[in-house]
Amino acid sequence: MPSDDSPETPPLHVVVMGVAGCGKSIAGAELASRLALPLIEGDNFHPDGNIRKMREGTPLTDADRAGWLQQLAGELRLQPGGAVLTCSALKRSYRDTLRGAVPTLHFLHLSLTPHQAMERVAARTDHFYPPSLVASQFETLEDPRGEPHVLVVDATRHVDRLVEDAARWLAGPSAA
Repeated sequence: MPSDDSPETPPLHVVVMGVAGCGKSIAGAELASRLALPLIEGDNFHPDGNIRKMREGTPLTDADRAGWLQQLAGELRLQPGGAVLTCSALKRSYRDTLRGAVPTLHFLHLSLTPHQAMERVAARTDHFYPPSLVASQFETLEDPRGEPHVLVVDATRHVDRLVEDAARWLAGPSAA
């Protein structure tokens, strides 16, 4: 039985982030399962107008993403015991919006090359996001290296290894 003076581990909130095709959904689901946390699939919260724009091959603007990011921040707040969120979180300002909900928010950036992302997105048959928008994701992406609570991993590695590395990182001293 823990003593009353033992530090309580804060709830864990993690964003699995990266460009289209990096594997956010599968890695997020696996990580949420591994950590026994609820999964918030960011794509499920896009308004119809955003989905329509993307289907038509029109990149989203900061204004298009603002309400969506605020809603995702609200979803994080609704999970005081922790959660895993999948969200592209391409710009620092987007990540800061999410950090506004959970200041100790962790980010797992699934990194890959534009060519790798294009191949993966082109191979999908059941998603609204077209390959023509992949380049715009890389144009928007601001590398999160150097920001607090960020781990960058090679998205081409097997998902089991990514999740293992992420779980080990989250359990370590940097998670505190």
